[in-house]
Amino acid sequence: MIHFYQFIFSFLIAVSISLSLMMPPVFAATSQSSLSPAKLYFQEGITLFQDGNYSVAVEAFSKAIQSDTNYSAAYGNRCLSYIELQNYPSAIADCTAAITLTPNNAEAYLNRGLAHYRLGEYATAIVDFTQLIQIKPQDYRAHYNRGLAYVEQGQYREALVDYGEALRQVSPLDTASITLIYNDQGVAHLMLGQDREAISALTQAIHYHASDARALFNRGCAYHRLGNEPAALEDFSQVTVIDPGYAQAYLNRGLIQHQLGEQDKALADLRQAAQQFLSQGNVTAHRQTLDLLQKIQASPSTIG
Repeated sequence: MIHFYQFIFSFLIAVSISLSLMMPPVFAATSQSSLSPAKLYFQEGITLFQDGNYSVAVEAFSKAIQSDTNYSAAYGNRCLSYIELQNYPSAIADCTAAITLTPNNAEAYLNRGLAHYRLGEYATAIVDFTQLIQIKPQDYRAHYNRGLAYVEQGQYREALVDYGEALRQVSPLDTASITLIYNDQGVAHLMLGQDREAISALTQAIHYHASDARALFNRGCAYHRLGNEPAALEDFSQVTVIDPGYAQAYLNRGLIQHQLGEQDKALADLRQAAQQFLSQGNVTAHRQTLDLLQKIQASPSTIG
């Protein structure tokens, strides 16, 4: 192996972890037969939320709350709207208000956990997701999201337990969620150095979604760590077909090509990686890839 290969590969072998936390639907609208001002504003807010007009939805839910300060569902839905607007402190305040009014409000715990997670407050998010599990033990979203928070804290084994529970609870018809869970299960195995287990989980993700670039990329990393370069090359190549802008896939494929002595292919991939990093505004990765190119061109035979 060339002397600089291991460093740069470890820099980009870091697995891309999706932050696709499971979010709940907006609370159901009140019956049209109820015509109180608070309920009318609440229904208006739901319609606006579903249309993606989150700022205006906040205004409607705020009017509902002004009309009825004990309207727990309005606080809960305004919390969701704030999450969509990335106003996480306000979301946390509203979810807390909803929980105060309805202590077993499962969706409010889920939403508040999401907001804490996105603020990087992983321990607090875990507390909320754990509380949700106590209220609704069969809620796969709580287990999956808590698993993601455990990963952020480096608690990969705890995450694997939660991902396994989420897979047992999720509907077999919800293939999108199943794919996400297997993806992140594979990530946790990778972080523990359990490459074969990672390949198994990621292969399941690919089974449910054959064009999942993230699963293919991460499986390629696992194959490489096991020394299966042909399989790694195949996965990275599939990634570049699915997502031609996936810079890391070009970089990893180029490094393996260099390791195998395919210098022309390696240089072509590294140039493509550098170009993609630059187009994405990733100046550091762009510069490091250019440095790699210079080193390879200066010592093309440094393969051991």
